[in-house]
Amino acid sequence: MDHANRFETLTTYRLLRAEYLVGFLLSAGLLAAHYDEVRWLHAIALFAYIDVIGYLPGTLAHHRAKGGRISRTYYVLYNTMHSWLTAGVVAALWAWLVEPEWALLAIPFHLCGDRGLLGNFLKPFSVPFEPAPHPAFVGFTRRLADERAVQYVRPEPVRTRGAQVPGERV
Repeated sequence: MDHANRFETLTTYRLLRAEYLVGFLLSAGLLAAHYDEVRWLHAIALFAYIDVIGYLPGTLAHHRAKGGRISRTYYVLYNTMHSWLTAGVVAALWAWLVEPEWALLAIPFHLCGDRGLLGNFLKPFSVPFEPAPHPAFVGFTRRLADERAVQYVRPEPVRTRGAQVPGERV
């Protein structure tokens, strides 16, 4: 994936999931190694807040809508609660207001588990809240797999006022 091709192939998606799986295993290993030092009620709360706020409202709305569209608010809640930025703020505030502790590992354990084990990343508005193949994406991946059908588009040079594009005649 790059800035011009914002998608993952099956191989790059699996590699990305593998990286998160390592983070999940590291978090799990550290939680297990410090089992006696973890305040487990805090760990459970830190694990659960992400889905209680970010996932459960959206999945309930999705099921009530019987596959129809739901408010973008649910996507924003999901993406906000499953963001590493939000997780960092929560962890920093917890460490500052409560105390730094091993229970904080529940946050990367959750996020890395979602991505590594379940394959769930942030949700775009254009797909159902609960995973289902988008017909356009299915067709796109089929065409992409057939390399003979792929025709690359040469990007137009970016012009700035008064600047000469290399190779352009004046």
